[in-house]
Amino acid sequence: MSERTQTVEPAVDADKIARLRSVALLASVPERELACLADASEVRIEAGEIIARQGEAARDFWILLSGQVRYSSTLPDGREGHSGTIPAGAALGELSILAGIPNSSSLRATETSQLLRFDEEQFWSIMTSCPEVRRAILGHTAEIFQKLQSIAVQQEKMASLGALAAGLMHELNNPGAAAVRAAAQLRQNLLRMHSLTAKFSKASLSERQKQCMFELQEHVLAKGPVRMNSLEQSDAEEALAEWMENANVEDAWKLAPALVSIGIDSNELECAREEFGPFFGDAISWLEALVSSMQLVGTIEESIGRVSTLVKAVKSYAYEGKGQKQSLDIKESIYATLVILSHKLREKQIVLKKEFAPQMAPLQSECTGLNQIWTNILDNAIDAAQPGGEIRIRTWEEEVPPNPQSSKPRHYICISIADNGPGIPIESQAHIFDPFYTTKAPGVGTGLGLGIVQRIVEQYDGTITFSSEPGATEFRIRLPRERD
Repeated sequence: MSERTQTVEPAVDADKIARLRSVALLASVPERELACLADASEVRIEAGEIIARQGEAARDFWILLSGQVRYSSTLPDGREGHSGTIPAGAALGELSILAGIPNSSSLRATETSQLLRFDEEQFWSIMTSCPEVRRAILGHTAEIFQKLQSIAVQQEKMASLGALAAGLMHELNNPGAAAVRAAAQLRQNLLRMHSLTAKFSKASLSERQKQCMFELQEHVLAKGPVRMNSLEQSDAEEALAEWMENANVEDAWKLAPALVSIGIDSNELECAREEFGPFFGDAISWLEALVSSMQLVGTIEESIGRVSTLVKAVKSYAYEGKGQKQSLDIKESIYATLVILSHKLREKQIVLKKEFAPQMAPLQSECTGLNQIWTNILDNAIDAAQPGGEIRIRTWEEEVPPNPQSSKPRHYICISIADNGPGIPIESQAHIFDPFYTTKAPGVGTGLGLGIVQRIVEQYDGTITFSSEPGATEFRIRLPRERD
């Protein structure tokens, strides 16, 4: 703490008791117990002076009599954490002393302020001997803890949303860019076909040549893609390109790949070579432009289809639940999450194995957050898996016989998500569902993910369990098909 302008040790008097009575924190404390606070040092802090620094050991408990204090924190990765102002009548520093942890925020006066200062010994003396003051302090601490937890949960959600948004932009960019490239190439093909068509019209093609061109066009449009391995494709392209070069076809090596891709070879073009003579090269160029254009249309359709699939998955992810009872398809819910996380799976070249039960009954519930369960567990599994690792997802149904409280059996939907990463350390396994507990590096995880998962599963009246050892970590979620 920086040097203060003035420190005073006032005597206990009625005026001080009256001032303590006006503090909101102490409003419910009987006057006889306010005397417990009489030994405090009254401190005047000028605007801009620091009261406590983030990360330092907490040594003092403060009550802000007048003025205003600002709190601010910095996250491990350098980003700004929570911040705000504390008005007169509040307490400062008790959470760190009670929890035995360093100051979570820095405190700085924003205007000239009067505070009561209690050192750590005085604080514990008050907590031991003044029950009403203790109750007021602990009530205030509980409020602070709830606010901090709410802020942390919101930050976790925003961080998760930011990561998902980045992934979505990546996923949308790939098919979008492919469609743009295909559209540009398609435009060039159309211009080339237009130019060649104009050239043919001026050349006054014979009826036999026109018929040959029409038959080639019909033949090409009727053909689909031919499946060949890389070596077979390369050999076929080389053979056709050499044959076309011998026939004086310009850019033969550029034209060959598209023709080979639908199974065209020199035998099928021999008749056209005889019919067209000097126009054979133009006829082949026109034919290749048609084949290429059809393939580009297919690329554009596929790209738009990928975008539509992604948008559908995002809508399913975003609007699942919404507080009204509905039928939820577990398979579709998991699939939507996998689409959104697919960029992370590809980046680490993770092998994904799915074993979904056929014709599994839908989950009947009015709860929300189902996708958040899969997102958190799968995201952790991806982070844990080594490059080229494996993640397995399995679903099945279970039936539990009736018990004394129920006359009919209960049906459960079960989901297993497993990875072959290094496993969860034994000393951490008892804490993985604890709020703020994380085994990830500073700035990477907040420790809220699995805690949130557990709360969502419990909202569905379900259970979540796990087992972990090196090379095998598995989470199992068990959800009743219908809530009682």
